[in-house]
Amino acid sequence: MNIWFLTGSQGLYGEDTLRQVAEQSQRIAEQLPMPVEWKPVLTDAAAIRRIMLEANADDECAGVIAWMHTFSPAKMWIAGLDALRKPLLHLHTQANVELPWASIDMDFMNLNQAAHGDREFGHIQTRLGVPRKTVAGHVSDPAVGERILTWLRAAKGLAEVRTLKLARFGDNMRDVAVTEGDKVEAQLRFGVSVNTYGVNDLVEAVDAASDADVTALVKEYAEQYTVAPELLGERNDSLRYAARIELGLRAFLEAGGFKAFTTNFEDLGGLRQLPGLAVQRLMADGYGFGGEGDWKTSVLLRTLKAMPDTGADGGTSFMEDYTYDMTPGQELILGAHMLEVCPSIASGTPSCEIHPLGIGGREDPVRLVFDAEPGPGVVVGLADMGDRFRLVANEIDVVTPPQPLPKLPVARAVWRPRPNLRTSTESWLTAGAPHHTVLSKAVGRDELTDLADMLGVELVVIDSATTTERFAKELRWNQAYYRLAQGF
Repeated sequence: MNIWFLTGSQGLYGEDTLRQVAEQSQRIAEQLPMPVEWKPVLTDAAAIRRIMLEANADDECAGVIAWMHTFSPAKMWIAGLDALRKPLLHLHTQANVELPWASIDMDFMNLNQAAHGDREFGHIQTRLGVPRKTVAGHVSDPAVGERILTWLRAAKGLAEVRTLKLARFGDNMRDVAVTEGDKVEAQLRFGVSVNTYGVNDLVEAVDAASDADVTALVKEYAEQYTVAPELLGERNDSLRYAARIELGLRAFLEAGGFKAFTTNFEDLGGLRQLPGLAVQRLMADGYGFGGEGDWKTSVLLRTLKAMPDTGADGGTSFMEDYTYDMTPGQELILGAHMLEVCPSIASGTPSCEIHPLGIGGREDPVRLVFDAEPGPGVVVGLADMGDRFRLVANEIDVVTPPQPLPKLPVARAVWRPRPNLRTSTESWLTAGAPHHTVLSKAVGRDELTDLADMLGVELVVIDSATTTERFAKELRWNQAYYRLAQGF
C-alpha cells in the first residue's frame, strides 16, 4: 500500500514560483514519517479531478495527503473532492520552521502562504462535508509525524476491510442475539464479503493433509512451544490431528483468498476436535477469527491486525469477558475463550496442552495456554444496532494475574478497565456492546477514531474520564445524529 502526496497551488504565480513550490513540496514529502508517492503540483480543476479518480482506481493507493503550499482557489477542488473515495488527510504545514524575519519580502509572502491556502482548502472540505483528518504543524515535529502515522494505520485497516473475504464454517450459535448482523449492510458499509461454507467442506481439506506435512508441523510445534509430554507420547495422535486441522484450514483459506473466518462448536460436522491450536496460530499470522459464528468480531480482528506497523509492539486477539474479581478497590476482569486466544498477546512461551472441553461433544482439543503480557491496551466490540453499526472501545490496563491459575487450561488475559469496573461495565452494557471483543495492545483509541471516521461508523470510548451519566447522554446524542444523518 502507498500514500499519494498532493500539493495545491495555482497558475497565477508563474513558472518560477511553481518550480519552487514543487521543490519545496518534494522536501516536505521526504520529511514525512513514511514513504509517499509525490505527485506534480495541482493548479487547475481538471487535473485535480483526474488525480482523485486515479487514486480511487489504484488498489495500491491507501489514501491521499493534501497540502496547499500557496493559495489554491478552492472552487478548483470541488469536483475532485466530491469524487474522492479514498481516505484524506489535510496536512496544514509550511516549508520553513522559523520565519526569516530580516529578509521577508512580498516574494516570500506569495510563495509561503499555506496559512492562507489551507484555510481556503479547509473551508471547501467542510462546505462539501468531506470526511478527513486535519493535522497542523511542521512535519519535522515528532508529534505531527505520529498523528500522520495513526491516520496511515487506520487507512491500512480501511483498505483491508474493503477487500476482505470471510468464510463462516457453519452458522452462528443458536439463539444468540449479538452475533447476528446484516451481512449485506456490512458489505455496503465496510466492503467485507461474508459467506457460509459447510463444515464438511473444511473436513475434506483437513483429511487431505499429508502425513509428511503433519509430521513437519508437529516438529514446528515442539520447537516453538513447551509441548506437554503426553502430546509427544501417548496422546500424540491428538496433536497430529490438531496439526491436520491447521493444515486443512490454512489450505482452505488460502485457496479461497479468505483472511478471516468463524467456527461454531455446535456445528463441527466430521471434525474430531473443535479447532483450537489451529485457530490460535492462524490469528498469530494475521487472520481474523470469531467464535460461535461471530463474523463481525472476526472482521474487526482482521481489520485491526492489518493496521499496526510491521514489528510493532503488543498484539491483537479475539477475546471475551468471562468473569470478574470484585474485590473492592482491586476489581479486575478475567478474559478468555473456550480455546481461541491469539498468542501475539502472550507473556513468555505458550504451553501446548490438551484438556477436556466439556462442550461441543468431540474429542479433547489441543490448545496453547498462556497469560497475556501486561501493559496498556483497548478492548473493542462491533455491534449491529439495527439502523447502524456501533464500535465500543474501553481503554484498559492488562495486568499479571494476582495469583496463579493452575486449573484454568486456556489462554487468558486479566485487565483493569478504565476508569473502574462499575463505570466500565455499566457503560458497556448501556451501549449494547457485544460480549465478544478484540483486545489490542498494538492499536489504540486514536487509530480507532480515525478508522470510524473513514467508515462513517459510530464510535464511543470508555476511558479514564468517563462517567455513566455523560456516556448515556453521548449515546442519546449519537442516536439522534445518526438517525437524522440517514435522512440527508
